[in-house]
Amino acid sequence: MEVPVRFYLGRHTTNSHWEPPKNEFISRFLSDCTKNWTEKIYRQTEVMLQPNPGARIEEFLYEKLDRKVPPRPTNGEILGQFMLEAAKEFGPGTPYGSTLIKVGDCQRRLGGAEREFLQTSSISFLTPLRNFLEGDWRTISKERRLLENRRLDLDACKARLKKAKTAEAKAAAVPDFQETRPRNYVLSASASAAEHEMRVAQTEFDRQAEVTRLLLEGISSTHVNHLRCLCEFVEVQAMYYSQCHNYMQELQRELGRSPHSLEVNSHPAGSPTDPSTFLPLNSPSLLETDALQIEEVQPPASGTRKAKVLYDYDAGDSSELSLRADELITVYTVPGMDSDWLIGERGNQKGKVPVTYLELLS
Repeated sequence: MEVPVRFYLGRHTTNSHWEPPKNEFISRFLSDCTKNWTEKIYRQTEVMLQPNPGARIEEFLYEKLDRKVPPRPTNGEILGQFMLEAAKEFGPGTPYGSTLIKVGDCQRRLGGAEREFLQTSSISFLTPLRNFLEGDWRTISKERRLLENRRLDLDACKARLKKAKTAEAKAAAVPDFQETRPRNYVLSASASAAEHEMRVAQTEFDRQAEVTRLLLEGISSTHVNHLRCLCEFVEVQAMYYSQCHNYMQELQRELGRSPHSLEVNSHPAGSPTDPSTFLPLNSPSLLETDALQIEEVQPPASGTRKAKVLYDYDAGDSSELSLRADELITVYTVPGMDSDWLIGERGNQKGKVPVTYLELLS
């Protein structure tokens, strides 16, 4: 009795515990991984470059219709245009209007840099990935399906050949003197035809297996191409961020030279950290407030208040007072002291404490 034969990319084995050749299995696995991850990277890059799904659908339709996508201003360009129009209404000679002109012009340049970045990224990175998914991978999938059909045809031919051989052997084992010669002749002819069909099917399968194997081995060259495109994408992205950084630095310099520029005290979100981050730009530094002799400071006749400590605070030097959360202390201010600091007293201990760590009680 014959053992069933298994085929894989042109090779066969009569071992009942059949396993595909290692190299061919790796090629198929690598090709599937390449397709899956390329598709995910492509989709997510599309979302990053164009978060608006409606705009992505519009671009897709224009591409399918083989028409050029109409130019669309970026959000930065629209914002810049609004600022420039507002400056005309408020008057370019006013402090607010002149600043709107500078910021609006910067926003327009940022928007232009973004549009150039999107176009370059699409050409250098998205297009090669899409070409692989819509071109090379479709060809690989088509050839793999064709190979599977050839394998099924070959299995069918082998089944017919096996059936014909079995019938021929059975007829030879039980001779019939009246019909032996005609029947054996017919069975022998049927076996010969089945064997010829099997050889043709095997040849077609081997030829298709070789084509598929070459396509799968070409995945390595696809990785090389995608690596080059990825490096180009990184270069374009770095150039874009560098350009935006230069624009913002230039804007900061222009606002710093402007007589109408305002000094803004920015407070970080969340619980306070270093109290020095809360100092306004025109306030004396901590080094200047350190010049106050804490031991010489006397509480005013009126104006002392109780305060609850919100967070633990470790004194930075001998002029400060360490705090523990939820304790009550007495606080007051003295002339010439930074508004972000108070003098705190706890028993016979005295020192500077940051206002942001306190809840003043009435």
